[in-house]
This record gives sequence, structure tokens and C-alpha cells, in this order.
Amino acid sequence: MSVVAVRHGAVTYGGRHVLRDVNFEVTTGQVVAILGANGSGKSTLVRTILGLVPLAGGEIDLFGTPRARFRTWARIGYVPQRIGAGSGVPATVGEVVASGRLARRGIFRPARAADRDAVRAALEDVGLLDRINDPVTTLSGGQQQRTLIARALAGRPDLLVLDEPTAGVDAASQEAFAAVLGRFAERGGTILLVAHELGPLEPLIDKAVVVHDGRIAYEGRVPEPAGHHAAPGHDHVHPHAEPERPAICVAPTDRMPAS
Repeated sequence: MSVVAVRHGAVTYGGRHVLRDVNFEVTTGQVVAILGANGSGKSTLVRTILGLVPLAGGEIDLFGTPRARFRTWARIGYVPQRIGAGSGVPATVGEVVASGRLARRGIFRPARAADRDAVRAALEDVGLLDRINDPVTTLSGGQQQRTLIARALAGRPDLLVLDEPTAGVDAASQEAFAAVLGRFAERGGTILLVAHELGPLEPLIDKAVVVHDGRIAYEGRVPEPAGHHAAPGHDHVHPHAEPERPAICVAPTDRMPAS
């Protein structure tokens, strides 16, 4: 079954073409990596798939439904790029993860036992159950990113979308992310992730999609590294200076768009 299908997708910013004639598909159970250099358009592509960036042309289907008519956003868990937890609303780790249940239970319904169980299970999966009552500001960068993954997992999604989950975090956290995503995939989940480099995530990848200058330049098996990336001991932790860093919070606006 098709989970994500993009046909002739195009995005423009201020008259500049950011994505042009993009075509690709993610099917049930696949782990797909969108690769490319900074500025290639890879993050814009996933944000467009999620409806966070408008299409200038083309079509996108989610689970076989045109995105404009898609309503079951609880089926999708989204993990944005690494952020600074201190810039958001003060909250505990458990409160942040619990916000991932909003799309399933609704904003105005009180949390039920199933919601609390899902939060605890997600935190246990990422190895942070013992920090459930701690302020998220006390966590390391890698632990904050694991909290965001737990928030997405708490919603029990069918599709997990991650935007550079390992960027700027230590090697131990990257290994932890790989283990969590591997377990999600083993349970039948579908994963779409954006990465500059894969590191320990590489063994999980079924298909790589390389974006260059707003177009799909390659689609297939993960390409072999070249140049300095292939050198022994090359550090796969790179700083990323994307302009947007949304604050971590438990506000209802953190949900997927309604259309």
C-alpha cells in the first residue's frame, strides 16, 4: 500500500523554485531516507508532504488519500529538527511526550489510562522513563531529541517522519535513535527521514532518495560515500544552521495541520 506518493511536486519561495517536478513513493513498512546537501530542498520536501509548506504544483497522497482531504493525522508522527527545549513552555518530559496523544484523544478530552500507558511505553522505548517527571530543560541535546521521538511514538503512528534526527548529537544518541527506529520498523511501521549523513541509521534504510537543486537526482540503494565523507574516522556529526527552530511545547498547535 502507498503511504506517501508525490507526483510532479513543486514548491516556490518568492518566485524561486525550491522543488521542481518531484516524484517518489513510500510504501507500507519501508524505511526511506531523503538525502542531500544543506539547501538542496530535502527538508522542504518533508514539510510539504506534511502540509506545512504549500504546493505550487503537483499532487501528494497520504495513505491513498489526496492530502487536501486527508484528516487522520494521528496516523503520522512528526519529529522536527533538533531544537532547544529551553526556548519553549516549561514542561516535564512526561508532559511533552503526552502532547503526542492530542491528535488521537482530542484537545478537550482528559487523558485516559490508555494515554498514560502510551506515554510510559514511548519513554521506555527511548530509554527515558526514569526522567518522566524531570523538566525537559535539564536534558542533554540527545535526550531532548529522544523526547521528541517519544512524543511522536506516543501517538502510535503508522508513519514516522523525522527531519535530521541525528544532526548535532553525540554518537551514543545516534545509536539510541537507530535502535528505537529499528524497533518501530520491526513492528511494521513506515519511516521517512531526512538526513545529511546516515551514520548508524544506514542499516535500516530500504531506499534512499537524493535531492539536488530541488530535484530527485537519485533513487535506490544507499549510495556509497565519496570524498572526505569516505575517509576513516570522518565525523558524522555536523552543525546545521537551518533558520527555523520551533520551540518544544505542549500546545495544541503542535499537531499536524487539518488540511
